[in-house]
Amino acid sequence: MGEWAGETIGPDVWETCRDLIPAGSVFAFLAEHRGALFEAEMFADMYPSANGRPSMPPQILAAAITLQALHGLSDFETVQELRCDLRWKAACGLGLHDMAFDPSLLAYFRRRLARSAWPNRVFEAVREVVKATGVLTGKHRRALDSTVLDDAVATQDTVTQIIAAVRAVIREVPGAGEVAAVHCTAHDYHDPGKPRIAWNDEQARADLVDALVGDALRLLGHLPEQQLGEKAANAVGILALVAGQDVEPAEDSDGRDGRWRITQGTARNRMVSTVDPESRHVHKTRSHQQDGFKAHLAMQPETGLYTAVALRPGAGPEHHEAMVGIELLTGEDEPVDAFGDTAYSTGNARQALEAAGHRLFFKPAPLRPAIPGGFTLDDFVIDTAAATVTCPAGHTVPLSDP
Repeated sequence: MGEWAGETIGPDVWETCRDLIPAGSVFAFLAEHRGALFEAEMFADMYPSANGRPSMPPQILAAAITLQALHGLSDFETVQELRCDLRWKAACGLGLHDMAFDPSLLAYFRRRLARSAWPNRVFEAVREVVKATGVLTGKHRRALDSTVLDDAVATQDTVTQIIAAVRAVIREVPGAGEVAAVHCTAHDYHDPGKPRIAWNDEQARADLVDALVGDALRLLGHLPEQQLGEKAANAVGILALVAGQDVEPAEDSDGRDGRWRITQGTARNRMVSTVDPESRHVHKTRSHQQDGFKAHLAMQPETGLYTAVALRPGAGPEHHEAMVGIELLTGEDEPVDAFGDTAYSTGNARQALEAAGHRLFFKPAPLRPAIPGGFTLDDFVIDTAAATVTCPAGHTVPLSDP
């Protein structure tokens, strides 16, 4: 990949307006170290064509998406900042009169990154230069937080998931097509669409679900014994999951077993789409639900530099903020002051982080009685020196080990 042939328009902002850019900020950091961070050779594999150079150098796009992620902006908002904010122009190497580029270039650049063999190169480059320059030396605060990233795939209902999963097994597993032709009769699995039934008829929907689950179980039970590759094994595993996550055994009208029905409620850690099996229902608040992933980060608040990031499915105890928070701080060379909300303030997380020497400033979880009108911890007198606890009625007993 050759060097960008274009030139900045107008005076170089970093050279002419350096005193206006806050010293120690992420803008100044990128302006000073952008060349070392994002060398042209670093992106050569993303632009292999010899037919021409990219319309905008990837070094500028890499700096732009770094700031975009930090500030949580849309592509359109990011380009507006690049056009109007001197700090952004300095950080990305634009001239004073540069109008930046069309917002769609950011989407194309991220797509190239995601499809490459090194999708995390931008973050890894920033992390290495942060260590090399010592920009965080003496800065011991880390803020932990998470956000929900919406998934681009559509959430699938039970019928759509089972049909898609059966089709994937037929496509990926040798011999599965022959098994399906004999044992799978609820739907024409060459057709990716939904079966044609009276969808407003509750009994018709129930019969279809029962038949589809039966097809899935018979297909799984009659697959030939063989060593499966990764794609085939994943297809079988997904079919087994979706065939059971939304249904439960049910009796038919004659009291006989062997039928299946949609279960009430939502299965814990439910897969929402066979297209993206790791996507999950995410509850950021009690009233607001999204489908996608959770992005977790540790950030140095004075400079705005990320020190660690992690992308996890949005559900499951192993992906809870407190568990991932422990992981985010494992790379620290020395103890830090960790700040976070109540999600990070679990007993296990506090014990692990304090054992590592970190000082914790997590918002405590609100006290709620187990039953309406019941007691909370504040109603008990806990004497850690004497290892005793006194209940609201005045009875004192020794503290027991957990």
